Formats: sequence, C-alpha cells, structure tokens
Amino acid sequence: MNNKAYDLVIIGAGSVGLPAAVAAGRRGLKTLVIDGRSSPGQGDAKRAIGGIRATHSHPAKIEISLRSIDIFSKWQEMEGDYIGWRRGGYIFPVFTENDELTLKNLLTIQQSFGLDISWIDALEVQKLVPGICKDELKGGTFSPKDGSASPLLTASAFFFAAKRAGVDFIFNERVIDTKVSSGRVASVVTDKNEYACANILNAAGADAAEVGKQVGVDFPVYPDSHEAGITEPVERMLEPMVVDIRSTSGSKNCYFYQNMENRFEFCLTPEPIYPGTDRDSTSSFLPLIAQKIVSLLPKLKNIRVRRIWRGCYPMTPDGSPIVGSSENIQGYHFAVGMCGQGFMLGPGLADDIAAMVAGDETVTDKEHLDFFSLDRDFSTSEEKLK
Repeated sequence: MNNKAYDLVIIGAGSVGLPAAVAAGRRGLKTLVIDGRSSPGQGDAKRAIGGIRATHSHPAKIEISLRSIDIFSKWQEMEGDYIGWRRGGYIFPVFTENDELTLKNLLTIQQSFGLDISWIDALEVQKLVPGICKDELKGGTFSPKDGSASPLLTASAFFFAAKRAGVDFIFNERVIDTKVSSGRVASVVTDKNEYACANILNAAGADAAEVGKQVGVDFPVYPDSHEAGITEPVERMLEPMVVDIRSTSGSKNCYFYQNMENRFEFCLTPEPIYPGTDRDSTSSFLPLIAQKIVSLLPKLKNIRVRRIWRGCYPMTPDGSPIVGSSENIQGYHFAVGMCGQGFMLGPGLADDIAAMVAGDETVTDKEHLDFFSLDRDFSTSEEKLK
C-alpha cells in the first residue's frame, strides 16, 4: 500500500473530478485524483463541444450553471489561464406553436431563479443568426450570458490549479476495488497500488456505474454515444450557440456555434440512441447533421468539415445528475450521470462536493440539490431541456 493517507480520493480526472479537486484542495483536504488515462481530461471531457449554459428547466441546474458561468467568465482574470471563454449566449429558434408554448412556459421558472433570458421575435432572431431560414420562424428564447470554452484548455487549467492547491494526481492506474471497513471508506485499490483514504468521490463518468458496484451502490447511469464535429475556420458570422429543438428522422435536435477560433462545432442527439460506450464515428452522422444545419442556416452549405468524433453521455432515466453521499457507507460521495452536461455543471458543483466531503452546508440550496438525490423518483422529474 502507498504510505500516504488521503482525506479524499477522487476517481476520475474529467470535467467533474478536476474542479472538485481544486475546491477540495483549497479547503485544505489532502486530495488524490486517480485516472486510468495518461493525463487529465482525456476521457469524454475532451469530446464535449464546449457549450456552457444555464438555460435549464430545474432550479438546481440553473443555480449550479450560473455559478459555473461565473467561474468560466472570470477564470483568466482570476487564475491567469486562457481557456477560450466566449460569451455568445444561447438561442433557441422556434418554428412550431408547440415549441413556442414549451419555451415560453419555461421562461417563468428560468427568470425566477435569476436567469437572464427572454423571448425575442423573429426579426431579433434573424439579427442574432444572420441568414437563418425565415420560413415559419416565430421567434425564440435568448440567454445572452451563456457561452463556451475549450474543454482541453479548461482541463489543463483546472489540473494546474489543483496542483497549486496541493492535490496529488496518479495517471495510468485503473481503479479495480474500493475497500470498506466497519461501514466506512477505507481505501481505493488500483491495478498497481492501494491508497488509504477517509472519503471517496465517484466522478468516473461513463464508468460510474461499474465503480459503484465495487461498494454495492447501484447507480442508474447508462452511457450512450453522441457524435460531434468541427469545421475549417471561416470569417466570423455567428456569436450564440444555436439550438434547434425540432425532432427529425434520426435526431431529436441539433446545436452548433462558432468557437473562439472561428470554427463551427456541431452536435446532435440521435434518435434512436446508441446505448453503450462505442466511440467509433459512424458514416451516418455527417450527412444527417449537415442536412439539418444547412436547412436552418443555408449559407454554411460550402463550409468544409475537418474532423468528427464520438463520445459518451452518462445518462440517467430523467436526464439529470446524481449527486450526494451514501447513507450506508460513510465517506462515499458521488457526482455521476451528468447526461452530457458535466463540462457546464462541474465547476459550479465543485464547492458543493467539497462541502459534502467536509460535512459542511452546501452552496446550492439543499432543497434544490435534493433533486439530484440517488433516492429520487426518476420517473417523475424529467429535465425538459436535457
């Protein structure tokens, strides 16, 4: 066994584990992060397209994401690292009466919890998305303070911030067991070593359910695969992330934006989904999303795609994360099932996680955070903008 004992071992150096490590280290917790890959952010974190929004339908997600946006927007000023942050906003253009009703009904909830979002008419949508298809365009919702950042630059920035806070990292070691003694966490076992600890955070992403089984905790987290892509850089023509929530054959929606390098990044939610952890790209993705994007914004028809890739969304039955502490195993904590939103939720959750480990009051309102409980009824609380 490694001779060093830790207050906290975090399993996973991704979009949740890295900011949690920063928060824990700054609280003075002796913290170790373990990841089976060779460096931080090399799992599905680097496969995100970088969108960061507080445009959700539940108070917990709104509150946490607003905190994340504050962290992202101030990171370079406060920490000195360039992470590619750009405040372009999110826009949801609307073409059907049903979608208009859905988004307008959500505005009351979103605005009541501090989200800067409003309904804009079709002319305003056209100003924000020049060249958008005008046929049946009714307007949309726009949240100007949302934005984007580089997942790779962000992972590096959080890694070095954690190191400065005294956090240790172990890479190229896979967690194979978790030892419990007298009802509390005792150690984490990898394929190479064993690390004594008082607390564990399961932040293992797509592997969260398998890691949970080591201590008999059943997490309803089921990964499925999503594809994304990026184009060549072109003249600046778009600021917000555009989210088209219309369902078409093969997909539930699509979304795209022009990043800090003037390249368009794009993604969609497949229908039907692709269960499992297959990260190989398909031949069907690019023709499908190209048709969707060009029908919405025709002037992109001649832009050249440079690369496509595929990553995993660790999904839950209701589309919201599972965050909390085990009632049966003292010292066992978890932040899993981010449903493809770990990049935007991770920084805002970090102080909550560190507080749970330390036994302190969370930053997020407890009643709101209970929405993420492992013991909730997953059949009645579906996230409407997941």
